[in-house]
Amino acid sequence: MDSGLEQALQEGKLLRQVNALIIAHLREHSHHQAGAAASVASATSTPLSSVEAPPNRLIDLVAKGLAVERGGALRASPFDITSSVRGSYGLGSAPSGAVDFSVVQDAKSSSKGFPKHETRHISEHKNVARCARFSPDGRFVATGSADTSIKLFEVSKIKQMMLPEARDGPVRPVIRTFYDHVQPISDLDFHPQSNILISGAKDHTIKFFDFSKTVARRAFRVIQDTHNVRSVSFHPSGEFLLAGILTSCFPNLISKMLMLQIDNAVCFSPIFTQEDFLIGMHIAGTDHSLPHLYDINTFQCYLSADLPDLNPNAAINQVRYSSTGAMYVTASKDGAIRIWDGVTAQCVRFISQAHGSSEATSVRFTKDERFVLSCGKDSTVKLWEVATGRLVKQYLGAVHMQLRCQAVFNGTEEFVLSIDEASNEVIVWDAVSAEKVAKWPSNHAGAPRWIEHSPTEEAFITCGTDRSVRFWKEIL
Repeated sequence: MDSGLEQALQEGKLLRQVNALIIAHLREHSHHQAGAAASVASATSTPLSSVEAPPNRLIDLVAKGLAVERGGALRASPFDITSSVRGSYGLGSAPSGAVDFSVVQDAKSSSKGFPKHETRHISEHKNVARCARFSPDGRFVATGSADTSIKLFEVSKIKQMMLPEARDGPVRPVIRTFYDHVQPISDLDFHPQSNILISGAKDHTIKFFDFSKTVARRAFRVIQDTHNVRSVSFHPSGEFLLAGILTSCFPNLISKMLMLQIDNAVCFSPIFTQEDFLIGMHIAGTDHSLPHLYDINTFQCYLSADLPDLNPNAAINQVRYSSTGAMYVTASKDGAIRIWDGVTAQCVRFISQAHGSSEATSVRFTKDERFVLSCGKDSTVKLWEVATGRLVKQYLGAVHMQLRCQAVFNGTEEFVLSIDEASNEVIVWDAVSAEKVAKWPSNHAGAPRWIEHSPTEEAFITCGTDRSVRFWKEIL
């Protein structure tokens, strides 16, 4: 066969495959554009009855192709539809080294002892210290305040500051201070690979700070949202960001936002697509009941087409990605926990009234993605099984009814830490037995409103309504 003819036949075959993939994708994901798949089929002379491509095959191939183009190596995409994580939602046994919370272990003799810690006041804001976050490598920690400032600390300098005698005189652990918001800071996060810190605030903005530049005090990039940004979370790849937004959300408001897709510079799309994800995005939690997904390059805002329980009181208090980005989870003011698919943005697990009629104030996945830990204003900390939505553990004995209190794991996930507002103490439980194993005075003048544990060592930070920031580390 002539080589030119053979090449033409191969190109024709490839074109038909591409058309089939596009049609299959539209048929599965474009419910809001009736007839889109049929129109493409007609325009390309592709019989609809002959299209047998899996509905997510196009997404999968685009993800892998872009990964090769960017990195030169075919690595598994965090959005690979064929991944064993996809669709299983927390099923399977605990991986090696992970804490198995499904074990029934109630005997007090089985509880582990939490190591003793020392603490020190390391800085003070001019108003309430509202939030904190460690960098993924544990080298830095940032705090945000109601005074609109953000302080960045170098952990090694904090430790040096805590030594009995500093060899080189006074140590200053604050290495950067950023001033660019006009309303209180609500949440922070670090980029997984770059020296980028993001902040969400009541001024409806998400701001990006490059802390590799010693003289920079202002954000180099700003996303203007339509609502109070209460929570932000980078995807583990660093290419996407979630935001939790605070608003009174009603169905007609959602409908109006979905219609802004073409006419406005900041757009709202009814569904997340793989092609959109791979551009580079972040997701934020706001006063809105749905997390906002942002394309960091274009600032386009995407909402899920799945609109579960549009409760006017369902504003998001916190949003967090799982370790692989396969899922994300939201804690809401209506007391509910919602677990979302990281690709389709569908709500795959709805735990109604996880904290009764009280607000769910914090939530996060375990490292193996099999469980989520939540905290609420009903004075409970709870562990939920992702696969079933079943309550697995309750950690009781700490009062938190006023502040947006947090509950966190230590680095090994063997312990759970939170705050008792009534006694102004840091409370520690054995994560498996749920027994309270330690309680220490917080040393704040008033109960801390935030606690955050280092991902790399036995150290944590507390932020208080007394404006102060305290660092805690294990006594060796």
